[in-house]
Amino acid sequence: MIPAQQTAVAGTRKVTVLGAGAWGTAVAMALAQRHDVLLWGRNAAALHAMGEARENTDYLPGHPFPERLHVAADFEAALAHPAGPDGLLIAACPVAGLRPLLKQLKPHNIAHVVWLCKGFEYDTGLLPHQIVREELGDGVAGGALSGPSFAQEVARGLPCALTIASTSSQLRDSVVAAVHGGNVRVYSSADLVGVEVGGAVKNVLAIATGVADGLGLGLNARAALITRGLAEITRLGTALGGQAETFMGLTGMGDLILTCTGDLSRNRRVGLALSQGKALDTIVQELGHVAEGVPCAKAVRELAARIGVEMPITNAVAGVLFDGDLPQAMVLRLLARDPRDEKVLR
Repeated sequence: MIPAQQTAVAGTRKVTVLGAGAWGTAVAMALAQRHDVLLWGRNAAALHAMGEARENTDYLPGHPFPERLHVAADFEAALAHPAGPDGLLIAACPVAGLRPLLKQLKPHNIAHVVWLCKGFEYDTGLLPHQIVREELGDGVAGGALSGPSFAQEVARGLPCALTIASTSSQLRDSVVAAVHGGNVRVYSSADLVGVEVGGAVKNVLAIATGVADGLGLGLNARAALITRGLAEITRLGTALGGQAETFMGLTGMGDLILTCTGDLSRNRRVGLALSQGKALDTIVQELGHVAEGVPCAKAVRELAARIGVEMPITNAVAGVLFDGDLPQAMVLRLLARDPRDEKVLR
């Protein structure tokens, strides 16, 4: 992972963010400090309300839009906005919405797309870059912008460090030039698989940590879960072709620590609610946001079994979510494992 130059200064660019949820809005707000940004969403009424209020009252209330951030429900206008070599197109939908969005983009012959989503597709078990390749082909440059980042903090203008991962060095350089600056620092990586796996599986581990915290198991248990969780992420990621060192960086260890310990973590809140005996449907309804760790747990369990990668914590979380296992049973099962059966993270 290569750090951006501290002195990098980007000229004004035209940026379109497709997706007006919490994270898409926060990224649009951060970029609008220096660029002309258009935020698009599917809900025309919600977009109109945002334009009138100059804030996203549904997801980020109390955070006013910068002057150079505008909203639009017109998809054609949104795609026309970042036209030209310096434009930037960002997809800010959940993983479940990525394929439908790409199908909308396909007739427009876009040159590049950067996505913010983290996870595996529910039905296929594919990572985002694999979905992009299936829908748009190899001729479109693509990259994942990922890292430890809560939308509320980015919207407040607090410091944040992200990584742009792509096999295209030109796209990586373009994203660094556009996004790096102010309170946002951007690193560059060619390990697209490693970055995506880290960003996906950490959500499952956050559910496990939330369960442990909710059961009052203490800080020692939390540290053990995070550390062994990192071992699981690394095993799966390297088996899929990622580089081991990637998982020691922002999109591995960094994102894992944030999501497992931060009170703003939706996936951690799922675990806390599970420890209280709440049903999954109730938890999801009360959350009001997408918690990617829920579908990701199922996808990762199936993928790991298919390729022969040991994922005991992920399997335990999936058991609670989908098989009716009790959270206490999950903990006992993990404690009863013979440590000689587990590889030590080196």
